[in-house]
Amino acid sequence: MYRIGELAKQFDVNTDTLRYYEKEGLLVPSSVASNGYRMYSPADAKTLGVILRAKAIGFSLSDIKTLLSIEVDKSNKECLDVKLVVDDKLAQVNAKIEELQTFQRSLKRLSDACCGGHESAQDCTILQALESESFTILSECHHD
Repeated sequence: MYRIGELAKQFDVNTDTLRYYEKEGLLVPSSVASNGYRMYSPADAKTLGVILRAKAIGFSLSDIKTLLSIEVDKSNKECLDVKLVVDDKLAQVNAKIEELQTFQRSLKRLSDACCGGHESAQDCTILQALESESFTILSECHHD
């Protein structure tokens, strides 16, 4: 059995993180000692490892809660249940990548259109483009 500080140290997180996971219903100590110390079992440590690894690859706490609920009742669940959670997260990540690529292209166009010299910013094409009501994320700005 581990006290909260020992478990936190083992996983290189602070005790507030463990308390937060408790509050969110992700991690429950196996027992509370008579002195009030939270006591965690090796199974609780395994659960914390799952939480931290899932968080590290982008799962939200809600996703992790779903995955843990499947883990607890895995004999009554299917691989499909887990795959759906993963595929949903993958779709979210792909959408975010597309959004970031759009931002990247727009920023590149803005950067390429600007001379980047020491002239006054009065005629800066980047500022002009951003001030323009017709500017859209994918619009190109040109020197006048």
